[in-house]
Amino acid sequence: MACFLVSAAEAVVVKGIEKHEEKVELEKIENEEASAEPEKIPLSRKLKWLSYMLWGGVVLLAFEHVWHGEVVPWFPFLTAMNDPADASEMFHEMATVGVTMAVLITVTWLAMCKVSDMIMTRKADDQVSSEA
Repeated sequence: MACFLVSAAEAVVVKGIEKHEEKVELEKIENEEASAEPEKIPLSRKLKWLSYMLWGGVVLLAFEHVWHGEVVPWFPFLTAMNDPADASEMFHEMATVGVTMAVLITVTWLAMCKVSDMIMTRKADDQVSSEA
């Protein structure tokens, strides 16, 4: 009924963190704080991946809920909010299905980040060995 709202809330928080991280990274570049670390994918870009994944899920789930008549274009927008018994069921769905989906998306993103870091490390190692 409203499980997509959990992912939407996480997406809003992630977007805020992403914007803050972009600002920090730009300040580092302006101050020319270059490090000797091998080239890495910036955290702001990785957070953008998570944001895209979350918003994509929100759009698809919201469409599905509109399709099934659970979300309507008039107040209170969620049909479950008309009846307290339905509202209880909606909150239970948000707490179980919504949280599970948000966690699954985040775990998938963490795996993507780990794989991308491994690829970048291998790429840096290959460049060092080819220069030698």
